[in-house]
Amino acid sequence: MKKLLTYFMQGLVFVAPIVITGYIVFLIFDFVDGILRHQLELWFGYTIPGLGLLIILGFITVLGFVGQSIVASPFKALGHQVLKKAPLLQVIYSSLVDLFSAFVGKEKKFNQPVLVEINKENRLWKIGFVTQKSMAEIGMDGLVAVYFPHSYNFSGELYMIASSAIRPLDMPPSEAMKFVVSGGVTRVNETDITRN
Repeated sequence: MKKLLTYFMQGLVFVAPIVITGYIVFLIFDFVDGILRHQLELWFGYTIPGLGLLIILGFITVLGFVGQSIVASPFKALGHQVLKKAPLLQVIYSSLVDLFSAFVGKEKKFNQPVLVEINKENRLWKIGFVTQKSMAEIGMDGLVAVYFPHSYNFSGELYMIASSAIRPLDMPPSEAMKFVVSGGVTRVNETDITRN
């Protein structure tokens, strides 16, 4: 009975991540594809799975191309004028732009993982990501902004830390993020950490 339970648990460890990942991918696909599903059904008389997703991806790509061209400049200027008149919208919009740019923009922010000693007495360390290398513009010379993501969550905390108190990690940012978000369950090789 004990062996059967062990085999069941091993099977669960093997199958559960695959099933959950597949289910999440399906939900995202179904949601995005479903945005245009009703309209496409009216046009064609039947549904074509994936067509809505392709149209949306194509549309976003074309917008990205147009956004980089001179054609979009008047629209950008108009948008900035509107946002200036609505301060709350400007805060929300600029925060979202910065957030998306941090992950997928030209100037990715979460690309410098670091170790920070939070408690010297107990040698407590946290892994974070440098998001601003200097805070001098707000009168905090010698400090850097470090973002600490939470485990098993899409939130985190931002600290201003002395640059001398951080230790760069010689590991890919995606691996560092995966390690933190997984609660330290993901394995990290000792050679990935820079020894100072």
